[in-house]
Amino acid sequence: MQSNTKSVFYASAAVLSWSTVATAFKVAQTYLTGFELLLVACLTSLFIFTIAITITHKWHIVRSTPAAVWKSSALLGLLNPVVYYLVLFKAYKLLPAQIAQPINYMWPIVLLILLAVFAHQPIPRKKYIGMFMSLGGVTLISAGSGSMAAGEVSVMGLTLAAVSALLWAAFWMINNKNRNRCDATVALFMSFLFGSIYMLAASPFVGIDIHSVKGVAAGIYVGMFEMGIPFFFFALAMRTTNNPALINQMCYLAPFISLFFISAVLHEEIIITTYAGLVLIVAGIIFNEYFVKSKVKA
Repeated sequence: MQSNTKSVFYASAAVLSWSTVATAFKVAQTYLTGFELLLVACLTSLFIFTIAITITHKWHIVRSTPAAVWKSSALLGLLNPVVYYLVLFKAYKLLPAQIAQPINYMWPIVLLILLAVFAHQPIPRKKYIGMFMSLGGVTLISAGSGSMAAGEVSVMGLTLAAVSALLWAAFWMINNKNRNRCDATVALFMSFLFGSIYMLAASPFVGIDIHSVKGVAAGIYVGMFEMGIPFFFFALAMRTTNNPALINQMCYLAPFISLFFISAVLHEEIIITTYAGLVLIVAGIIFNEYFVKSKVKA
């Protein structure tokens, strides 16, 4: 298999995995609370990254990681997976998946704003076009959701979905600063190690009652195909391609493919404003990513 064919195959596997998780979030929360789901998913992801570090012989990197990086990872592990996914799962609990998923996908636009405010990286004027396109998409989805047959859509759910985009953008910005201080796989292992510790420590106080086999299976699925395995497929894709732009662009297929699973599995009737809003959100992100030159980097 040629390298470009391999890279497209690996990227397709990652995109397909990410396309199913919005549906998995909803299914899992019919059997588990958001906390229980995250606990199972965290432990699953920690297991996956432990196996990955063992296979790639990177335990010496873990042992030699400076104390400052461990402290940073302890804070990052609280942000992601703990706070981010608890907020995201609650948003999915309160909203139809076709609404929660596109709003969460707004994080690259939120990241631009955070970089301007906290990293003093000015937003190029042309990027405001992409930002307003994406914000228009969110507005369209939110406004259109009011006409759904299920009735009024939760304002709290919409707020939490927007907060999840803010949390992920914040995590990306902080983590990106540390990318040269730690191997990527080791960094993920450390984040999920601390995330699992926090979740286990909180369990006696929150109270858990995990007795559903289907719920556990759904939680394991989320841990594998949202937090774990796609990372490796995407890394392989980037490593084997000579056209990284194509691999990055393939990621934008995920929210559209996701609508198919949402419709087929959850039986949500996808309304026209969801399609139109998602097109605007992704178009705005792509416009800013590929059609506007910027001298500053995150």
